[in-house]
Amino acid sequence: MSSRIGVVVMAAALVLYLAVAGWGALLMLRTGEPVGIAMGVALLVLPLIGAWALIREVQFGLAASRLGRTLDAEGGMPDAPEQLTPSGRLLEADIEPMITQYTAEADAAPGDWRARYRLGVVQDAAGRRKDARASIRESIRLSRAG
Repeated sequence: MSSRIGVVVMAAALVLYLAVAGWGALLMLRTGEPVGIAMGVALLVLPLIGAWALIREVQFGLAASRLGRTLDAEGGMPDAPEQLTPSGRLLEADIEPMITQYTAEADAAPGDWRARYRLGVVQDAAGRRKDARASIRESIRLSRAG
């Protein structure tokens, strides 16, 4: 729930920033000076890129959450080992065997979003965020294709 509050706060801050940047952009565009016009255009473009990035992240989070709830309801989430670090990550000794197991399962069923999502969950628990995001992004793509 706290992550949703964070998303709402960030979205509200972005909307406020867009309004202030838009106002500043209009003021700079009105100067008629080449530098002022260039800065005004930048003030219009850069916030739009930020808004696009925020929208993409929210879409990713919603889709990943939906798939996670579906997989959990089916009883298909990976089993957690008996011991985890205090932060909830896998112990060093458990990382490689679990990654190897879930990678093999995902490779054996390349069109199965569930296998790819499980791999992403294990990668995330192992602290491999970039790999986890790629796996979960692929599971989202597979779920939409199938």
